[in-house]
Amino acid sequence: MSFERLTTPWWALRVALGAAAFLAGLDKFFNLLADWPGYLSPLAAHVLPMSATSFMHVIGIVEMAVGAVILAGYTQLGGYVAAIWLVGIAVNLVTTGRYFDVAVRDVAMAIAAFTLARLTEAGVGAEVRERPDRLNTLVPHRS
Repeated sequence: MSFERLTTPWWALRVALGAAAFLAGLDKFFNLLADWPGYLSPLAAHVLPMSATSFMHVIGIVEMAVGAVILAGYTQLGGYVAAIWLVGIAVNLVTTGRYFDVAVRDVAMAIAAFTLARLTEAGVGAEVRERPDRLNTLVPHRS
């Protein structure tokens, strides 16, 4: 199989994961998609030095940044950060005792983000240039 056949799924993962992270982060300020503070584990809410709403605003900023990093072409870094972030969200959801379906979805999205990072690492979707020492190096793909 050639790398060219993997370019389309790489773009699909990049756009979907980047846009989803950015838009979910933005919605932390508007609560149109969900009542985000309701997803916060009571265990986490108890130890936080701020309200659940304020914490979700901080989370929103982080999610918008991760989405922007992925959309800007830094898919290896953004993919790994998103994967870890999504697993953390899933753990939080499981500790609520509810939202198990959303936790499973977030684990699936974490696997997709990890896949995006690994595909980028392998050279899919990224421009590859020849270095003088004959080793290939990846550069961020910008379009």
